[in-house]
Amino acid sequence: MKDDPNPVRSVAENPCNMCMPLGAIIPFKGIENCMVIIHGSQGCATYMRRHMAEHFNEPVDIASSSITERGTIYGGEANLKHGLNNLIQLYQPAVVGILSTCLAETIGEDIVRIAGVFQEEQAGSETPAMIPVPTPGYGGSHFEGYFLALTGIVTALAQPTRRHDRINVLVPHISPADVREIKRLLELMQVQYTLLPDVSATLDAPYTQIYRKIPAGGTVPADIAAMPGARATIQFGATVEDELSPGKYLEINHGVPLYNLSLPMGIVACDRFLNLLETLTGNEIPKQLLDERGRLLDAMVDAHKYNREGRAVVFGEPEMVYALGQVLAENGITPVILATGSKSPRLKELLLDLTADNDEEPLILIDSDFAQIRKHCADKRINLAIGNSDGRILTEKDGIPLVRMGFPVHDRIGGQRILTVGYTGTTQLLDLITNTLLANKLKHYRENMYAKHFPFQPKTIMFKGEVSDDGQF
Repeated sequence: MKDDPNPVRSVAENPCNMCMPLGAIIPFKGIENCMVIIHGSQGCATYMRRHMAEHFNEPVDIASSSITERGTIYGGEANLKHGLNNLIQLYQPAVVGILSTCLAETIGEDIVRIAGVFQEEQAGSETPAMIPVPTPGYGGSHFEGYFLALTGIVTALAQPTRRHDRINVLVPHISPADVREIKRLLELMQVQYTLLPDVSATLDAPYTQIYRKIPAGGTVPADIAAMPGARATIQFGATVEDELSPGKYLEINHGVPLYNLSLPMGIVACDRFLNLLETLTGNEIPKQLLDERGRLLDAMVDAHKYNREGRAVVFGEPEMVYALGQVLAENGITPVILATGSKSPRLKELLLDLTADNDEEPLILIDSDFAQIRKHCADKRINLAIGNSDGRILTEKDGIPLVRMGFPVHDRIGGQRILTVGYTGTTQLLDLITNTLLANKLKHYRENMYAKHFPFQPKTIMFKGEVSDDGQF
């Protein structure tokens, strides 16, 4: 494994990540009848609403305490309390997530204390559960913010309870379509489960004529409270550090056995997930899923002769980068550069094991940005990029075709419907990757062949849409 030769930088140029509070919003959106308030300036909440609404193509409400210059100097406690009052009256939520921002943390706002004082002041009236999670934007990326909030939710709501037959399933930041697919796999395996967070409906709601301020769906708070009584926890968080792991919290504090897996993308990861469910429940894998596995294998055979020419750069959140690395390894595509904007020591170790037998050592970029990624792409003969829409600069500046997945997807519609997990999702992903490679090859093969066989000749042969040396079409 090769590290970036210049790992220390004083500034991020075109970052490959977003801020902590943006990531922390997502788990709260996967809880039934839950609302979120951001303690900070109005601009922070507006930026996050816009980012999420464009990706999920849904109205996304996020409240703000709207700290102004006065609150910055004298403190924003009154703003937050006033915002909480308005939020409760308008939305009547069962759970309220309270997140901080760079501004609130810099001036020393203690949202845990303020939430406690607010509840004391509301004594005698019915108030929702309050879950404050300090998330300074400079404290990490949206990946860390996501798992920090998820752990905060479990810590706040989970209660000691009797043992039961349910299995906890903790998912990282994946699309609503991916969440629906994981639920389908669980149901086909006849598993009793509690999945957290469940954004399958809340961030991809069906059309209705009557607008709901808080969309239906999400994990029921009572089910979260009963998580300590589960027979096991399956956490798709292979790259997550223990201090950010809700599964580790349940294991240490409530004795729930933890099975930490990578996302079920690719044959090996899907097999591992379903075999674990078979072991935990005693239920056999149904023929329907075995057939889907067979179709994936068939697709891999069909695509292999094209994929062997792929030289990819993969970027995004650590869990997605690791899962994609496994898919590429299974399908003969060389992962040349694997990059994330997060600080993830565990990702580095996992990628080292994954690529140990590769003929070409990949370049691993941790806490990276697109300026670094572009610099290294220039001399690596990259012909495929996989990641979110922010990587479109690789296409615009360097002509590298981009397969869009992850978060955010802003320049295409349907980000909430991108399916990548399970045998079926992997098959769709593999077709998309292979077709992108084929399209790029067919677009350039004439000029590449000409350059190969006539390296010293002027360009006098004309191709459709190109101008020859004498200026003729």
